[in-house]
Amino acid sequence: MSSKTNQYDQHAVARWAPEHPVRPGRSEFARDRARVLHSAALRRLAAKTQVVVAGEGDFPRTRLTHSLEVAQIGRELGLAFGTDPDLVEVGCLSHDLGHPPFGHNGEAALDEFAVSIGGFEGNAQTFRILTRLEAKTFWGGRSVGLNLTRASLDASTKYPWPRREGMRKFGVYAQDEPAFSWMRKGAPEQAVCFEAQLMDFADDVAYSVHDVEDAIHGAYLDPVSLQQGEIREAVLLATKEGPSFTGTRLYQPGTNIPRDPEAALDRLLALPLWTTSFSFTLQDFAKLKALTSYLIGRFVRSTVGATRKEYGDGKLMRYNANLIVLSPMREEIEVLKALAHVAIRQRPNIEAERAQQRELITGLAGALVANPEKLEPIYREWFAAAVDDNERMRVVVDQVASLTDYSVVNFMKRDLAGLA
Repeated sequence: MSSKTNQYDQHAVARWAPEHPVRPGRSEFARDRARVLHSAALRRLAAKTQVVVAGEGDFPRTRLTHSLEVAQIGRELGLAFGTDPDLVEVGCLSHDLGHPPFGHNGEAALDEFAVSIGGFEGNAQTFRILTRLEAKTFWGGRSVGLNLTRASLDASTKYPWPRREGMRKFGVYAQDEPAFSWMRKGAPEQAVCFEAQLMDFADDVAYSVHDVEDAIHGAYLDPVSLQQGEIREAVLLATKEGPSFTGTRLYQPGTNIPRDPEAALDRLLALPLWTTSFSFTLQDFAKLKALTSYLIGRFVRSTVGATRKEYGDGKLMRYNANLIVLSPMREEIEVLKALAHVAIRQRPNIEAERAQQRELITGLAGALVANPEKLEPIYREWFAAAVDDNERMRVVVDQVASLTDYSVVNFMKRDLAGLA
């Protein structure tokens, strides 16, 4: 193995199903990266909603382009900390594989539909794809998915725990706990490995900045309106109602700085590169791109510096460090998320569209439960082999979650017309 892989012990590079390297000299994590990069689940993200519905325009991100941007940020973070960059990139490329059609809206619809079998959660679905659903490796008569290394699976896991009372986010369904227990062997309970923290931070940075870029480019947001008025107040309210920064384990030890979104917003608006107008000229596009690059660099530089100050110059990996995100940077990320939320997710008439999407998801799932012969061949086989109604329901959920924004509509029109 390469010197980079030698930073990680045999426990970290172990695979659930034993394998022999096809190409000696390539690191185990480079092999894992290639497996995710060539997976069908990653390709499907090209037609899944990021914030704006896939296909509504040529510019806005899809889940795939977002994942590629997260991977680039995560890889740079890995290099800055001496963490294996291929391993961090595996986590970044994998992090959204479990998202169903229509993004978080589709996720909510499937969670409600699947409440009797433990619900639906995109992160738990990602783990299921990596360890069961994706076609790559069979062992002991069953699919083990991509058969990634223990460290790569861990790097892809934001929430290393099953569903629990009071926890909205979780990382594994009951049916997949054997693989999860194998992955977490020797890990501190509920602790998130350093590589997954880098992935989580890269995700937050990418979508907080890029969603705002998409909102301005798509004319959902006029930058001038943030100086005063209704949009400014709506953004501050959305930030105060609850932290949109979901990576709550990213913290600055020993401090308890009150959240001040107004100060964070004003800091952003005072930046020399902040866009004060947008007229859809090439020069304005260049200024907007300069702003997004600057903001990403601002958040990354601050976090690298704070973490290095805490842990020194050694190699940071697995469970020997926690990422330190200073409170001012966290608050600015929260404000950017709230800004995109108000501009895009709260725009006029959007709720009628979102309700239609949820009805489409639940209608398709219900029709497939009643008409399993309409399932695609792989899922039809799994449905027939399921031992009880819970397993059969999970197969249907897997089928619906695998679809893209386009194919869920086409599925209803082509195969289930009149049955939903």
